[in-house]
Amino acid sequence: MSFREHNQAQIEYFDRSKRTSMVPVDSPYLNRHLDEALRAAGARPEERLLEIGCGMGRYTLLLAQRGYAVEGMDISPSLLGRLRSFAGEGHPITLHCADIAEPPPALEGKFDVVLGLFTLHHVHDMAACFGGIRRVLRPGGRVLFLEPNGWNPLFYLQIAVTPGMTWQGDGGVTRMRRGPVFRAMHEAGLTRLSNERFGFFPPFLTNRHWGRRLEAILERVPFWRPLLPFQMFRGERG
Repeated sequence: MSFREHNQAQIEYFDRSKRTSMVPVDSPYLNRHLDEALRAAGARPEERLLEIGCGMGRYTLLLAQRGYAVEGMDISPSLLGRLRSFAGEGHPITLHCADIAEPPPALEGKFDVVLGLFTLHHVHDMAACFGGIRRVLRPGGRVLFLEPNGWNPLFYLQIAVTPGMTWQGDGGVTRMRRGPVFRAMHEAGLTRLSNERFGFFPPFLTNRHWGRRLEAILERVPFWRPLLPFQMFRGERG
């Protein structure tokens, strides 16, 4: 499948699925994702931040509410339209309908941080994606992707049993491992690569106070740390 055929298939996949999990909500589960991503990226509110694959704004709006100077990018015009509807007048956010592999020239060298939250496993060519990210980052800028752990079998079960999810749409989870991702980052010229994992429970447990406390304990058990569900890939532009 070509680059543009892949993108069109992804646009149709998300336009068709209309998954409720993509709708912006303010929950402990999603805020934990942001807390970990922002910490690992070393992001500060005064820095210029680009969220790629922003979709309907599930994380974009939370970033704006926290005071981050965030802009969004997605290949789907309809998802960006829904993001604008959810944002309303309260959070004016600059949005770009583009593929990060071919970023608009006006964005080159403009951002301190690029974030992708459950986006990388949908891209067609990781090396091209990271090449585009390097172009939009300022010298010393950081990129941080939060992704499913490709070694965790529960994600494959989720694809099999969840209405609207397909192997064609989400099968890129198999590539979400240190080796393939780091090779693509290295090819793009990114440096100071790092990888870490976190999480344990699904949303309905993490959103409970006792669930978050228990999760913090379970995350520290060495036996299953390689299988923790979420992982972050970080790199820098030299």
